[in-house]
Amino acid sequence: MVLHTWGQDLNFHPHVHCIVTGRGFDGNHCIEAKRNKNNFLFPETSLSKMYHAIFLAKIQEMTLETQGLDFGSIVNKEDKKRWNVYAKAPFGGPSQVVEYLGRYTHKIAITKHWVLRVNESHIVFRHKDYADGNAIKTMQLTRTEFLRRFEMHILPKGFTKICHYGFLQNHGKRERLTKIREAMKLSTLPDPVKIPVAIRMLEKYGKDIFKCPCCPNGRM
Repeated sequence: MVLHTWGQDLNFHPHVHCIVTGRGFDGNHCIEAKRNKNNFLFPETSLSKMYHAIFLAKIQEMTLETQGLDFGSIVNKEDKKRWNVYAKAPFGGPSQVVEYLGRYTHKIAITKHWVLRVNESHIVFRHKDYADGNAIKTMQLTRTEFLRRFEMHILPKGFTKICHYGFLQNHGKRERLTKIREAMKLSTLPDPVKIPVAIRMLEKYGKDIFKCPCCPNGRM
């Protein structure tokens, strides 16, 4: 499950993108999903109602800062709204899963190729208007408003953008995956790839730890 907070115009539009397996696992056996013409796991209407009810129930169980808010009235108002759940047909394979995830896991609210002009007072950028047949339009915002919209999508400290659930949750994941692969008669899991700390430092910080700090050519 990946949290996504922005729309094309940079306004606050929180929603989640989820990838769900096409079958389940009860600890010993794989359980096939019931499908209609092999195009869905759960009916969208039922999924929407269930997600709606569970989400609001969990919100009310949380200890939230509600000073100055009529929290009960807000929850009641949201409860009356129709919640949208959009479900796509199953992916064709692992490459399609990776391609889909890549759109949301490591992107920021806007990338530079959408920005057309920047001057002393305004920023002009392109955006896609989904309500108008995906038409490409331009928007001009003051620098202050552009920064305000952009900063809404920087996650607060402690928030996690990507979460794994079910058999993919971190605790005991390898053991579960081994059992599942055995049940599906698949090859065993390959050994974990151990990435040297020097490569990790180079990838994350662009710092070569073997480069001499005193001269440009020496190696440590």
